Amino acid sequence: MNPQYIVETTKSPAQAVADLEASVKQHGYGVLHIHDLRQTLAGKGFELPNACHILEVCNPKQAAAVLAADMSMNLALPCRISVYGDAGKTLIGMVRPTVLLASLSGAAGLQEIAEQVEQETIAIIEAAK
Repeated sequence: MNPQYIVETTKSPAQAVADLEASVKQHGYGVLHIHDLRQTLAGKGFELPNACHILEVCNPKQAAAVLAADMSMNLALPCRISVYGDAGKTLIGMVRPTVLLASLSGAAGLQEIAEQVEQETIAIIEAAK
């Protein structure tokens, strides 16, 4: 299985971010922060040729369950969904939670939580694309 889940959209990066933010909320998650990596790097004197927005998203119930299973998984939270431009296309993607958490912990019950979060975050992305 590909550790990344990436889809293409015909939307502009700005529209994809707005629609993704709305989809996150509709699916019971919250947006903790949106990083505009292009803007951040420009402020540091580096030019990024493409748009790159990183949304930190979280479902408190799922986050609490992950941390109850293995507190060190705070290293993998919150979930991140990216909207970026590449080769003239707008893409929305994430690292699959099942792959990420499995690579970091074998705690009992963690894989089941990761599978549910993955299904939910894929639904978020699909609704926004």
